[in-house]
Amino acid sequence: MAAATEATRSLQGMSTELTARIPQLLEAMRSVGTGPELHGTLDRIAGTAAELADARYAAIAVSQAADPAGEGLADFVTYGIPEEEHRRIGADDGGWGLLGALLSHSTPPGAPGDFLAVPIRVDGEIFGNLYLTGKRGGGEFGVADLHMVKILATEAGIAIGNARVYEEGRQRMRWIDGSVAVTTALLSGSDAEDALSVVAEQARRLADSAAGIVLLPDDEGGLEMVAVAADDPTDLLGTVIPPHSPVVDRLLAGEPVFVEDSATDPRMVTGVAPRFGPSMLLPLKSGGRVLGTLAIPRDRGARPYTAAERTLAGQFAAQAALALVLAEAQRDRERLAVYEDRDRIARDLHDLVIQRLFATGLLLESAQRKAVVPEVRTTVGQAVDELDVTIQEIRTAIFALQQGPAEAPAGLRTRVLREIGTAAVPLGFQPSATFVGAVDAKVGERTGKNLVAALREALSNAFRHARASRIEVVVDATAHLPDGREAVRLTVADDGVGIPEGGRRSGLRNLAKRAESLGGSSTYGPGLDGRGTRVVWEAPL
Repeated sequence: MAAATEATRSLQGMSTELTARIPQLLEAMRSVGTGPELHGTLDRIAGTAAELADARYAAIAVSQAADPAGEGLADFVTYGIPEEEHRRIGADDGGWGLLGALLSHSTPPGAPGDFLAVPIRVDGEIFGNLYLTGKRGGGEFGVADLHMVKILATEAGIAIGNARVYEEGRQRMRWIDGSVAVTTALLSGSDAEDALSVVAEQARRLADSAAGIVLLPDDEGGLEMVAVAADDPTDLLGTVIPPHSPVVDRLLAGEPVFVEDSATDPRMVTGVAPRFGPSMLLPLKSGGRVLGTLAIPRDRGARPYTAAERTLAGQFAAQAALALVLAEAQRDRERLAVYEDRDRIARDLHDLVIQRLFATGLLLESAQRKAVVPEVRTTVGQAVDELDVTIQEIRTAIFALQQGPAEAPAGLRTRVLREIGTAAVPLGFQPSATFVGAVDAKVGERTGKNLVAALREALSNAFRHARASRIEVVVDATAHLPDGREAVRLTVADDGVGIPEGGRRSGLRNLAKRAESLGGSSTYGPGLDGRGTRVVWEAPL
């Protein structure tokens, strides 16, 4: 208030007219100080100044010097000017026409006349300028008007300073709340894709931007957009900032990049850059490790990011990166716990269940040799065979439990089991499945696709023609072709009626052609227990 007091003292000895208007000035100063929002405060200052000086029009131009992020104006508030005229003035020459020229002077002209321009200072620094024109009654502004507006501008600087502190505090709390929301969401168990989407959505909301985008390094050394929060994200997803872009090296080195206008900045080389204006590209960096980049672009023509917004967004990006690292570590711990359980189950199956089944099989074989009645020997022999099949299936399950994360869950084993499960519906029973060797790890994608197609054909033939009650499927990744090449062998055997003499062979020919196209072969013969059909399809790994 010292500045305002000093300015008031300067009124001593002035005209009676000026002294008579002091109560009006004090009321104007009181109204200026009400309300904490910055933009609302600027609106009140413009209106109050116009009433105090009896002007039809007023404007406040906030210089970027109040928040150094570029040149020109950070904000422009008018009183008495229609909205369309406000927009037109703001568009002149990209520098707000006459106001832009006046801002190039540290202290604008303030002599009385038909136009007044008074600087507004906040904490000793030029915040912007207050302009008045259009004296009611067609006259000119006098010395009393000039002095009163100067005093009002001083009080306005105090009010603006308070409003700015409030605004910055509120903005800081919003970003802090957003950081907490991101951390909570990421640590609640979301997968990696969902986690990145949460970061993009929160960044867009907090920055009041057109989009929030998370980019990750690609195999070529560029940055790919992998998570997008926008009104229409489809044409942004998958866009790559190529490695030759000047911004990539800076971002991967952990340095932020601020862009005044993405549409015209030569560093922005993607096809989507012309859609946006002011942009922040912030490294997602934690502990010296750069995970990716957070891009927060605004629409073309939108206001630039302030220094405070840049600082808060950078802190948000650092917190988000830390949360991503913590979430990744948490998921790794959970996966490790799952694999430890799987290893324990696999050991128990191997050390306990298989050993007991094997011992039971030996007892049954001993009983079979001692049996006198032939039917008993046959029945016990069948039980022994079933135990052997059961042991093989348990070993298959053990092998599946021991597979690493890279080999689950969409491998060949899963696709084979899915085909068998699908065939069980029309068959009315579940075919058995046995896997030998590292099926998922060893069999290539092309061979695997053809093997699944061959299995589908064989099961379809069994359903349509075999009238079987039992089907056994074996996938052996340890087989070899006659020329010694490593191969995968598919065997599908049933106990049905077999292939009649003179019957159609189109399905079997299809199987053979599919195998031969890969350099393998397909044969058929008697099935289970000497009945039905056994199809053997094999191809190189």
